[in-house]
Amino acid sequence: MVTGEEYSAADIEVIEFDEHVRRTPVMYFDLPRDHPDLATRVLSRVLAHALHPATRLARDHTLRVFAEIHGDLAFTVTDDMPDALDDGTGRPRLGHYGALLGPERWTSAAAAALGTRTVVEVWRDGHGVRQELAGIRPTAEPRSFDPPAGAGTRVAFALDPAYFAPGTAITADLTGLDLHGPYCDEPPGPGGVTLRDLRDGREVRYR
Repeated sequence: MVTGEEYSAADIEVIEFDEHVRRTPVMYFDLPRDHPDLATRVLSRVLAHALHPATRLARDHTLRVFAEIHGDLAFTVTDDMPDALDDGTGRPRLGHYGALLGPERWTSAAAAALGTRTVVEVWRDGHGVRQELAGIRPTAEPRSFDPPAGAGTRVAFALDPAYFAPGTAITADLTGLDLHGPYCDEPPGPGGVTLRDLRDGREVRYR
């Protein structure tokens, strides 16, 4: 005998990852959709995750990160971890929906879900792959490109102006970004973040 309310499959709503991010950004970025600081929070969380990556990828404060703000809702983040090409086969390891953003980069995937266009590039040992996404959904399979020297991952985000509150823009006060949060107790390491704002030419470094 079933007591209380009875449930069936009809009562269960399955929500895709990107739709869940767009419905409930507060669960990923701690701010609601209509908050004027949401775009700034998206940027700071992506940078914070680069400084504190998944344990499988690297220790905290060891990755070297370079980021550029291209516009009020556009930015690029580059780090020196080519994790989508780290299995030694030369074939990319795909993540969400077949994108070059795996679960270890869930913050970048969540940021992409709030965008109109995302471009992911990964390279190592002279081999590079590039993929364009509409939000987090690939528009095509990864394709080879002529990579820069070294190894790394670059993600270019174009956030969706129709999603954010009118007038929303990434802050110009870059010194106010918190990239560590209350739970970071690791000492400074060899890594860090260099953030350049192409809107005014200013540059800030975080350790």
